[in-house]
Amino acid sequence: MEITQEVPFEFTMETDGNGYWSDKVKKVQVTKIELNYEDEPFDEGGDLYGELRVYFDRASWEPNEDGLIYTDDQFMDDLKGCLEVAGLDDADISYSEQGMQGADFVSCDVGQKFINSWAFKEWAETELPGN
Repeated sequence: MEITQEVPFEFTMETDGNGYWSDKVKKVQVTKIELNYEDEPFDEGGDLYGELRVYFDRASWEPNEDGLIYTDDQFMDDLKGCLEVAGLDDADISYSEQGMQGADFVSCDVGQKFINSWAFKEWAETELPGN
């Protein structure tokens, strides 16, 4: 079964203009993230994997004018730092292929470590004592 969950994720990230699809150096306002994944591995004994969509405000980044954020090293570094601050494991996140990038989001591939940290964080926020 496919699982989709989104959460507000308001951070300002930057691009360094060294990606293959854009030479723009800009601040990008990120608004939310959305995780999509299958709750069972593709093959027996395999790991889970999914897609993380990082949504941005098009007033801060316009793909038709600015190009795709896809492959920009600074944006990925900033994203990983923000995910760490949010308590998520960034060890197995990378850009998805170019064709998966959207008009208002950056698509990233995520693996078992990220999905586990997402699931644990959700569980911990609702089930641990004091919450």
